Amino acid sequence: MNKKWMSCLSGIAVAVGMVFLLQAVPVSAGTVTVGMNYPKTGPYSVQGLDQWRAANLAVEEINAAGGIMGDQVKIAWRDSMSKPALATTNVAELIDKEGAKMVFGGSSSGVAIAAGKVCNAKNIPFFGTLTYSTATTGKAGLKTTFRECSDSLMAANAIGDYLKKHYSGKKYFYITADYTWGWTTEEAVRNLTGTTNTATHKMTKTPFPGASEKDFKKALNFAKLVKPDVLVLVLFGKDMSTAVRIATSMGMKGSMQIIVPNLTLGMADGAGPKVMEGVVGTLPWSWQVPYKYNYPRGKQFVEAFAAKYGRYPSTSGASAYTILYEYKAAVERAKSFATAAVVKTLEGHKYTFLKDQQTWRAFDHQSVQTMYAVRCKPHAQVLKDKLKLDYFEIINTMPGDKAAISLADWQAARKAAGVPEHL
Repeated sequence: MNKKWMSCLSGIAVAVGMVFLLQAVPVSAGTVTVGMNYPKTGPYSVQGLDQWRAANLAVEEINAAGGIMGDQVKIAWRDSMSKPALATTNVAELIDKEGAKMVFGGSSSGVAIAAGKVCNAKNIPFFGTLTYSTATTGKAGLKTTFRECSDSLMAANAIGDYLKKHYSGKKYFYITADYTWGWTTEEAVRNLTGTTNTATHKMTKTPFPGASEKDFKKALNFAKLVKPDVLVLVLFGKDMSTAVRIATSMGMKGSMQIIVPNLTLGMADGAGPKVMEGVVGTLPWSWQVPYKYNYPRGKQFVEAFAAKYGRYPSTSGASAYTILYEYKAAVERAKSFATAAVVKTLEGHKYTFLKDQQTWRAFDHQSVQTMYAVRCKPHAQVLKDKLKLDYFEIINTMPGDKAAISLADWQAARKAAGVPEHL
């Protein structure tokens, strides 16, 4: 065979080989970026770390299963430090510089509201993880904002039954973080417990962010002087852990019941089992819930998280994890990343994921869900758990539709705030 034919056959072989090679190697998937604005540092950093861990677990699972409509998910993040002004800058950067198609995160209602405003102006969906102020989906609610966790009214309703039964007619004292979540939570608990008379049921505020041990000692000394039957700590994150620790060292738990309206595993663990013993609070999810009520997907999440990180997830982690899966599901139902299409398919959508059924309510974009009132177990019981994190005994449950604000009340609050009575 002459050289000309040899060269021709060689060229054909190379071409055929290239065809088989192209068939064998998959085409690289596209990438979709989601923005995470969370408290890596600051008073809510424990809750922030839980969000980060759960979000990364969700992304690993989603990408391994093919991503979102074939696109691999990438997280771009910024540290909010629980500061609303910084959140505004962060979220603008996540959208404009990182190209985020969705933003989520939180652990401060001031941060969530600020983030939601930027996202709405730029027509990007925003999902709040831990943002308990009624304002987030109430008077500050926006078309592109969704809240996965409960709000302070839902928490107050859930704990209200317990307080009415055991502490009706008793004297209350409130120590409240001085920002939107603190104000609305105190108001909700006062209304539900009939303690709106501030002359009888006194209160004091602590700075946020930036409260020091000196601030908490001053507030607690005032409470000790007043001698209430019930001490309501409208504090969150490290602030709550610090205040309960100081209150315990001052011997206050022997003479008054300590209530923490919004509680998380990270907060309890931050204070420790001896300090938290007997403290009562509420939450929309804890790792015990799927085991107590047999929710398979919730168990799967807890076990995957524990295997990866050596601890159980808290409410904060569960919220971030759920948001990423719910965003994926919404995009795939809409068959589009377009914000209007995603919002439309979320509104009114019912889903069952880590617990029983939840609903993205159409009129306010609140995830309506079962609420749990809990009491912290004796420290000896906590320590029996293999990870020493079995803090909560569920003492009351309330269906979401009973706990959440009604449409009429929501519209009235919007009207009073001078904003439209619809999103």
